[in-house]
Amino acid sequence: MPDAVPQRLVYLGPEGTFAEQALRTLPVSATASVAPVRSVPEALDAVRAGTADAALVPLENSIGGAEGVTLDELANGDPLVIIREVVLAVDFVLGARPGTSLDAIITVAAHPNAARQCRGWLREHLPTATVVEVLSNGAAAVGAAQGEFDAAICAPIGAERHRLSVLAKEIADHADAMTRFALVSRPGPPPPPTGNDGTTLAVYIAHDRVGALLAVLTELAVRGVNLTRIESRPTGERLGRYAFFLDCSGHVAEARMGEALQGLRRVSSEVRFLGSYPRAASGFSPEDAASAPPGASDADFEASAAWLARLRSGSHS
Repeated sequence: MPDAVPQRLVYLGPEGTFAEQALRTLPVSATASVAPVRSVPEALDAVRAGTADAALVPLENSIGGAEGVTLDELANGDPLVIIREVVLAVDFVLGARPGTSLDAIITVAAHPNAARQCRGWLREHLPTATVVEVLSNGAAAVGAAQGEFDAAICAPIGAERHRLSVLAKEIADHADAMTRFALVSRPGPPPPPTGNDGTTLAVYIAHDRVGALLAVLTELAVRGVNLTRIESRPTGERLGRYAFFLDCSGHVAEARMGEALQGLRRVSSEVRFLGSYPRAASGFSPEDAASAPPGASDADFEASAAWLARLRSGSHS
């Protein structure tokens, strides 16, 4: 599937959320059918079942950290792969029905993460308002539009979709907060290397022993593969049994990444390949796309393989 253009897309709904806003930044969304679903498991199951070609789901937030449900779903069930990533600035707004003034707001609907990220602004500008937790940013906008709440903390697309007046913009306490989303599809040939790619893996330690995680990390380090993120999640089997999610710089088609994957396969009980894909330009600085360190380019690997072949053939030149 990754080598084909998805025609049926689903995303973590409801409408008017940051997930929809992120999906709309992808050119494919202009020609594909797009539909919201109720949860991350439902989105990924739709892809597995073939009723959707790809799903956009959240991976991590710069304030709240990794999305555990997404990681757990990718680690279990029929394999899925990431084919694109989207990094979106988290720009919360305060929306209300037209004609509502700031001093008239008594209740504010907000997803728990949104309320947490806007705590300082709420304390300063709406100190007496009651924050009511709802299931999503989209649900907050719907509640305000229907008069259930006086206002909502929501995404700009949610305020626009439900015709809310924006009383305040950029109300998050951390102006540079971002959320990273993944476009997930069924397995197939990965997108071709771009020179600025990422690879995501789920690695299971073979045994609980001293240096087990170090052995995993060494397979990457000795081949010049940069580890950009590591996250552990319990497997649910027993205490002490974890899967490690690794984000690495590079593409599976590159020699150093290929050798690293072979090494990980040897020292781990299981390695689940979760995709090689173009990095989102807004998510990383140019330094993150640095070239391979000395001795770790594809040419270096080819030269060393040729040298070994000559030794095995009896030639020492």
